[in-house]
Amino acid sequence: MLEVIVTSAVVSRGYDGAPALKFSEKGDAVRFRIGKKVYDPRAENNTRWINLSVKAFGDICKRITKMQLKEGSFINFRGRLDEDIWTDQQGESKSTMVVVLDDIEYAGGKPKENQEANQQANSAAPNTGTAAAPQPAAQSAGGQMPNGFTGYEAFGGGSFFSEN
Repeated sequence: MLEVIVTSAVVSRGYDGAPALKFSEKGDAVRFRIGKKVYDPRAENNTRWINLSVKAFGDICKRITKMQLKEGSFINFRGRLDEDIWTDQQGESKSTMVVVLDDIEYAGGKPKENQEANQQANSAAPNTGTAAAPQPAAQSAGGQMPNGFTGYEAFGGGSFFSEN
């Protein structure tokens, strides 16, 4: 298996109005797609988007549920590159690459309903020359994530992206 590390990926919207994250009936598995902007000198504006399918099981799936990820959320993750194989309705064998998550952490992003309020608040505030820290995407009315979850704790303890 190939190890995959992705930073600042965006959770993509679902197809044809479907939810961005698709959970199994038991809630112990989830599938979603992410987009990642990458440098490509051959592309217009020297960038293009890569889209990947992602799936998670067990404890990682429970963590994703607690994070309340939605379309537009930024995430960092580590996983294994794998291949999904299936037979379509015409009986043809199909396959696609997929990342099976080993670890995930929230990296920012605001839900669309809060973007306008945040833009208005930022335009009304004086410019101090310092950037504000990213806020978790799914905050409650009191500004805290449910159950005290901040979204920044890595699944296995410390962040796998920080230097030790």
